[in-house]
Amino acid sequence: MKIVVAMSGGVDSSVAAALLAEQGHDVIGLSMQLYDQSGTQAFGNCCTLDDLHDARRVASASGFPHYIVNFQQQFADTVIANFVNEYTSGRTPIPCSHCNSDLKFSTLLDRARGLGADYLATGHYARIEPGPDGQLLLKRSVDPDKDQSYFLFSLTQDQLASALFPVGTLTKPEVRAEAHRLGLTVADKADSQEICFVPDGDYATFVGSRAPSVRTGAVVNQRGERLATHSGVHRFTIGQRKGLGVSAQAPLYVLKIDADSGDVTVGPRSALDRATFTASQVNWIGGNPADGWIAATAQIRHRHRPASGRVRAIDQRRAEFEFDEPQPAVTPGQAAVFYDRDVVLGGGWID
Repeated sequence: MKIVVAMSGGVDSSVAAALLAEQGHDVIGLSMQLYDQSGTQAFGNCCTLDDLHDARRVASASGFPHYIVNFQQQFADTVIANFVNEYTSGRTPIPCSHCNSDLKFSTLLDRARGLGADYLATGHYARIEPGPDGQLLLKRSVDPDKDQSYFLFSLTQDQLASALFPVGTLTKPEVRAEAHRLGLTVADKADSQEICFVPDGDYATFVGSRAPSVRTGAVVNQRGERLATHSGVHRFTIGQRKGLGVSAQAPLYVLKIDADSGDVTVGPRSALDRATFTASQVNWIGGNPADGWIAATAQIRHRHRPASGRVRAIDQRRAEFEFDEPQPAVTPGQAAVFYDRDVVLGGGWID
C-alpha cells in the first residue's frame, strides 16, 4: 500500500514511518512547515528546522522519500488565529485539537490523496477498530499515560477510513525500544511539552502581541465588588490561582471571565465545581448524535481523569453532559470528549 506519514521529527511519528517501511509499504514522509524558519520570529521548541531535518534523516535511513509542505498560511489562519481569538474572548483554547482537525486530517489528508496514497499515518497514540455495525471506532491507546484520542474527537468516518496509527498498540517505552532496534537517531529525543508556536510558554505575551485590542477590566468577587484591575482577560483561565493581583486570607480562583465587561470573577475553590455543561460544534464519531441520555464518561482537559455521567444531544451539533459528581474548572473553549469505556463517542467545545 502507498502510505503518507505525517512526520514531526519526533520519535513517535518516526517509528510509525519506519515500521510501515519495514513492513514493505510504499511510504512517503511529509512534514509540515508551520511558521517562518528564517529565524526572524521566535516560536517554541518543536516543529523547528531541526525537527524537519530529523524527519528527513529518518526517511533517508529507512529508504523512503521525504517532503516538506508549507502550511504556514493555513496554520496562521486557523490554529493561531483561533488561539488568539479564543483567549481575547475569555475562553481557553486547545490548539492541538484544531491542528489535528484543520491541518493533519483535512489539508494533509487531501495532499496524501493527491499523491495517490491509500492512507495517512501519524504517530498518535490511539487505535482504530471496526465496530459491530460496520462503522469504525476510535479508541484509546493501550498506553493510558500517552493516550491522544482526546485530540482526535473531530475525525469523521471518512477520515478514519484513511487513517493509520501504527504506534497506538504500543507503550511509549516500546516505541523507544523500536526506535533503537530500527537504528533511528531520534530514539532518545525528548517529547515536546509546550505549544509549538508559543515561545517560553508565555501565552499572554503571545496573544497580546497579535490581538488588535485586549479587554482590560476589574477582578471582582462573587458579589461584584472590585478587588483589583487587570491588563487583559487573555491573562486568565478558569481555575487559575496565581497571578490574580489580589491578596486574600484564603486562596482565590478564577470562576468566570466576562470578555464583554472585562470582569474576572474570583472566589473559593468550592465555587469551581460544576455538575453540568454544554458543548458546541459536536462531532459524533458514528455520524449520528446520541438518542436520548446515554451513560458515558467525559474528559474535559487532556490530563483530566474521565468523570462518569450521562450525555445527550441537544441537536445535531450541540450536547449536554451531566456529571455523577461535580467537577472543578469546566473551562469554556476546552474540548470535552465523551467515551464509552475506551471508545470515543464524540466531542465538542465547552460553552
